[in-house]
Amino acid sequence: MKLYITGLLAAFLLIQPARVCCEIPLQDNLSQLQKEAQLGNAVAQNKLARMYYTGQGVKQDYAEAMRWYLKAAGQQRAWAQLSLGVMHEKGQGVKQNFAEALQWYRKSADQGLPKGEYYLGVVYEKGQGVKQDHEEAARWFTKAADQGLAEAQNKLGLMYYTGKGVNQDQAEAARWFTKAAEQGLALAQNSLGVLYYTGQGVNQDYAEAATWFRKAAGQGLSVAENKLGLMYYTGQSVKQDYAEAATWFRKAAVRGFAEAQLNLGMQYYTGQGVSQDYAEAASWYRKAAGQGLAEAQYNLGVLYFNGSGITKDRQKAKEWYQKACNNGYQKACDDYRRVIEQPN
Repeated sequence: MKLYITGLLAAFLLIQPARVCCEIPLQDNLSQLQKEAQLGNAVAQNKLARMYYTGQGVKQDYAEAMRWYLKAAGQQRAWAQLSLGVMHEKGQGVKQNFAEALQWYRKSADQGLPKGEYYLGVVYEKGQGVKQDHEEAARWFTKAADQGLAEAQNKLGLMYYTGKGVNQDQAEAARWFTKAAEQGLALAQNSLGVLYYTGQGVNQDYAEAATWFRKAAGQGLSVAENKLGLMYYTGQSVKQDYAEAATWFRKAAVRGFAEAQLNLGMQYYTGQGVSQDYAEAASWYRKAAGQGLAEAQYNLGVLYFNGSGITKDRQKAKEWYQKACNNGYQKACDDYRRVIEQPN
């Protein structure tokens, strides 16, 4: 059985949500904090804004958070400037405005705040509120990465891997992924695992790949869970164990990771590591097929054609073959033509 293996970019394309942060713990007495903020204490203003933003200790109120962030930002509090950028980008307490977000990110970045530099890099990378510029993005990611920000180190690793904004250099990509991975960033751990698995920028080392996949999988990163499952299935650097493979595939599958859903479905179809169950195979194939995975669509078509685990239905088989064919799965195209040509 050939299981579905995802490429390196799948991990990179996972979205990391923007977060508003603050450099100071929220432990102050609210009334005292409000007094200090009203007296113009920028630190208190920033902390009070964060409380309203998160709803910690007060009713969540984006408009009130915006008001206090603006006061703190006016006194050059870099974290407040960053937070205003996030709020404008996400349209929280204000109409969404990418250009305005850019200005606030730049203010915080110009003060040397690593998070501000990182978010400014992301803006240039995406081209939000500004012309897309990968070289400028790389410049800001480098500033943040040099200050030890793991997210920026991971982004810089990706840019060196793809050659966007910098000269392509797999060894340099590995260096930056390592820095971020050692700080515990799951995406970087997975990416580093892929480099060791493929031998890109580092000497190929399946054992080292498994180590990094396991670290990322331990944080619940589904793409790493799927890859660890594949290593147990194939027995690369670990003892081959179909049941353990199924365990990791299931972890990723229940999170909605299509490739893992397909792989788990295949194990139920063959009975490797689990009790053979065509109905369960069909269930997982259907989930992956619904996400547009061509091989899962084809496999579901096969089950309908043969009546394995589900009621035999040539019409539905034909429909799934056609979907898989349209998604570029040649075997499905061949079977679709055979179904069309053969009489019932």
